[in-house]
Amino acid sequence: MEFKLEICVDSAISALNAQSAGADRIELCDNLGEGGTTPGYGMIISARNNLSIGIHVLIRPRGGDFLYSDTEYDIMRRDIELCGENGIDGIVTGILFPDGTIDVERTARLIEFAYPMTATFHRAFDMCADPVRGIEDVIATGASRLLTSGQQNKALDAVELIRQLVIQAGERLIVMPGGGIDETNAAQIITATKAKELHLTGRMEIDSEMIFRRQGISMGSLPGNSEFKRKIADPEKIKKIIESLKMI
Repeated sequence: MEFKLEICVDSAISALNAQSAGADRIELCDNLGEGGTTPGYGMIISARNNLSIGIHVLIRPRGGDFLYSDTEYDIMRRDIELCGENGIDGIVTGILFPDGTIDVERTARLIEFAYPMTATFHRAFDMCADPVRGIEDVIATGASRLLTSGQQNKALDAVELIRQLVIQAGERLIVMPGGGIDETNAAQIITATKAKELHLTGRMEIDSEMIFRRQGISMGSLPGNSEFKRKIADPEKIKKIIESLKMI
């Protein structure tokens, strides 16, 4: 069975590790602790200059909900323009209305503006009110792919809904499971859902090389964060996932 593996990364080293492990492409983000936001211009340029695999860039101007003001929408459009000018292969985005339906018109305008880059509708879908109607709306935006955890925190807990979405979409849209996927369940999710693409981070935690470590002070507000530990894509873990999928 042919499949494609997308690795979600938020650093230059993770991007390089994903490529060396055999990933088909990366989703380039920042602030994964907030579910991901648009990476900086320097990160985008560095990734394109140093990678030969596909690069999709997250277009999300902030954390929180997916209801955007006109100012935020303009930021998204400008970020897309920068991606197009610098050889990026695709964008990842999505907008909702206050009632939990998908904002087809504004999302479609962003996707049209991004052409010829491809477009993935991201996990804003998992916050929509009705997944059956929602996937039809995603198709109407012109997106070529949907990233979803099946409206659960982990895709493994929603394999039946994801399978139904794969069937409903047919050839009109690629449904790509993502959320809590690792070497222990990747093959199981592919088998159960019949999806042909997977999205995951495949990360490991590494310790800082700092010798002096100021205690009792934090640079961020997310619980459990430490300035002396960070997570990066683990090439060995990604290779194990690829090998497990080849066994299907």
